[in-house]
Amino acid sequence: MRRPVSGMSVAEMSMLIHSGVMSPVEIAEAVFDAIDRHADKSVFISLLKDRAMDEAAAAAKRVADGRSLGLLDGIPIAWKDLFDIKGLATTAGSTVLSSNAPATKDAAVVDLVRQSGMVAIGRTNMSEFAFSGIGINPHYGTPHNPKSTDVPRVSGGSSSGSAVAVAAGLVPVAIGTDTGGSIRIPAAFNGIVGYKASRGRYSMDGVFPLAKSLDCLGPLCRTVQDAIWVDAAMRGATRPEITRATDARLDIVVPENGVFDDAEPGVIEAFEAALSRLEKAGAHIERIRIPAFDAISELVKARGALVTAEAFALHRERLTGTIADQIDPRVVARIKLGEKTGMADYIDILDIRRRLTEETEQLLAGRLVAFPSVAHVAPAIDPLLADDDLFFAVNGKTLRNTGFGNFLDWCGVSIPCGTGNAGMPVGLLLSGVAGDDEKLLTAALRYEDVIRG
Repeated sequence: MRRPVSGMSVAEMSMLIHSGVMSPVEIAEAVFDAIDRHADKSVFISLLKDRAMDEAAAAAKRVADGRSLGLLDGIPIAWKDLFDIKGLATTAGSTVLSSNAPATKDAAVVDLVRQSGMVAIGRTNMSEFAFSGIGINPHYGTPHNPKSTDVPRVSGGSSSGSAVAVAAGLVPVAIGTDTGGSIRIPAAFNGIVGYKASRGRYSMDGVFPLAKSLDCLGPLCRTVQDAIWVDAAMRGATRPEITRATDARLDIVVPENGVFDDAEPGVIEAFEAALSRLEKAGAHIERIRIPAFDAISELVKARGALVTAEAFALHRERLTGTIADQIDPRVVARIKLGEKTGMADYIDILDIRRRLTEETEQLLAGRLVAFPSVAHVAPAIDPLLADDDLFFAVNGKTLRNTGFGNFLDWCGVSIPCGTGNAGMPVGLLLSGVAGDDEKLLTAALRYEDVIRG
C-alpha cells in the first residue's frame, strides 16, 4: 500500500525525499492516486502522467546518487492552463483554443522550475480566459471549494483549479496568474497561501495573457516558506535569498477607505483579530486613507477598467461570428465592456496609473499594507449560476480589494487569518509596492504564525 502524501507541504515532502523515507517516484504515484480518487474531476484539465513519472524517476536517481538539485528536487507541481507545456495546446480554460497547435516548448518559467527538479503533474482548471474572480467554468466544470461544509461553494478565480489542487491536498504547490486578484482571491477562499509577485519578477514568455500591463504570476501553496522556495525556482535561483529576520520592526498601513465597504462582519472580525495579534507581537499599525483607492474607483466609472480595455484588444476577433457562441456569455459580456474605452481614454488611464502609483509609494514610505484579501467568504455556486446580475455584482466585489494592488503594481501575499460566515476561510492580504518582494516575503515568513493565530 502506498504511503499517502495528501495535504503535505513542499517542505514536508522535501524532507521525506532527502531523508530517503520516500522516493520522488513513490510521491508522484501517490499524487496521481489521490487525484484519481478525488471526487471533484473538474480540478485538472489535463494530466501529464508520462512526463511526471519520467521526471520523478530522474529526480529519484539524482537523489540516490547524491546529486540532488536542491530542496525542490522531486517535488510535484501543477500549472494553471495558461502556461505552455510542450506537446499540449494551451487552452486558457476555453474550448475555442483546443484546436490550436501544441506548444513546441515549455513556457520559460515552467522550464526554470523543471531545472530545479520539480515534477509537472498537470494543468489546472480556471475561469475562461482568466476573466473572473469567481472560478465558474461551463466548459470544464467548476471546481468546488473543499472547505465548504454546507453547500457547494466557489473556489475563486481565475486560478480556481490551482487553489483547489492545493487546498484539497492533491499537490503541495500550483502556479497561478493574477491580473486582478486571481492568485490571492482563491488562496483566501480556500484557506491557503497565495503569493502574487511584482510584475516582471518572472518571465512571461509562453504564458497566455489577459491584460499585459497587469498580468503577474505566483505560487499557491500551504505555507509562506513553500512560496519562498518556489519563488526562487521560478526566477532560476538555486536557493532562496529570504531569511528569517528577527530584528526589523513591521510597519503596517491599514486603509480606512474602500476595502471594508460592505464587508461581511465575520471577515472584519477575523481580520481585526489578526491585526490585534500582530500588534501584540510588536508590529506598528497605522490606519489612514489611501486616496488612490477612491481615485481608482472613480477612474473605472469614468473611463472604464484597464483590464477590460486590454482584454478586448486581445480577444476582439473572437467576439465576432459563431466562435463567440462557444465562449461563456458572462466572459463575453465583460470583455465587450472594453470596447467602450477609446485610445485617448486608455492613454489617460495609463498616465493616471503612473501618477497614482508614485503618489501612493510616497505615502506608504516603505511600509506594508494590510487588509482583507476579499470582503466576503466564498459564496455558494447555485445562486450565481441562476442570476447573471448577482454574478456580476459578486464578481466585482470579489475583485475589488485585490484589484487595487494590481492597478498600483503592488506585490502581495494572502495568508489565512481565521474563518468567517459558514466557517469558511478568511485571508489577510499583506502587500508591498513594486519591487518590495523580499521585504514582503521576509515579513510574511516571520509573522505567518501570528497572522494564522
